[in-house]
Amino acid sequence: MTGHALRDVVALSKRSLRHVLRSPDTIVTTAIMPVAMLLLFVYVFGGAIHAGHGKYVDYLLPGILLITVASGVGYAAFRLFSDVDGGIFERFTAMPITRSALLWAHVLTSVVANFVSLVFVVLIALAMGFRSGAGLSGWLAVVGLVLLFTLALTWLAMIPGLTAKTVDGVSGISYPLIFLPFVSSAFVPTGGMPAPVRRFAEHQPVTSIVDTIRGVFAQQPVGHHAWVAVAWCAGLLLVAYVLAMRTFRRKLS
Repeated sequence: MTGHALRDVVALSKRSLRHVLRSPDTIVTTAIMPVAMLLLFVYVFGGAIHAGHGKYVDYLLPGILLITVASGVGYAAFRLFSDVDGGIFERFTAMPITRSALLWAHVLTSVVANFVSLVFVVLIALAMGFRSGAGLSGWLAVVGLVLLFTLALTWLAMIPGLTAKTVDGVSGISYPLIFLPFVSSAFVPTGGMPAPVRRFAEHQPVTSIVDTIRGVFAQQPVGHHAWVAVAWCAGLLLVAYVLAMRTFRRKLS
């Protein structure tokens, strides 16, 4: 990315972030549902769920972090849709700026907004008794993996943001992403699931990502889960980026 393009991305990111700051309820709303699920599963269902040794909040938090991201990228798609639907998209692309800067600005805004929501969720979990012996390197590894996951889902969200015809259409991006952790090891071990469901749960991306984060937090060996998680995130990011840029170029033509 050239210096000129970088300046365009920074300028448009500031604009997008100002919109978020003027409407902080979007970040709060993004975090409220994951926090509500955290409270519900720990204090209502936690006593009936056997997820191995240790506190259930420690087992549950990695999945809740992914649900937070899945919830947050819906707002990224909505913000881009608003620019397209409101006409500002065409105005920006007609100006002497790097055309792809608009997409990159929305992606960076999504990363920042999701990071704030994730910090809020972690603080609530700490207040509920979550503890981890992971050191700085472990936390940085978790942050890196969640960041990669956030980038992948955000670029995926750019596609409906560019193509949706209605607000309801663009809002639907979050629902399948939020549902996916329910068919994984995020809430319960996969061993007790029926065979067809278990096979799907064990071979979808959320399980490997959740198991990696859980292992890092517990200071346990993560084995092949880490490489599988990174491969899933990197592969999804590559595919989503290519499809989003193709959709963007078709939108301009």
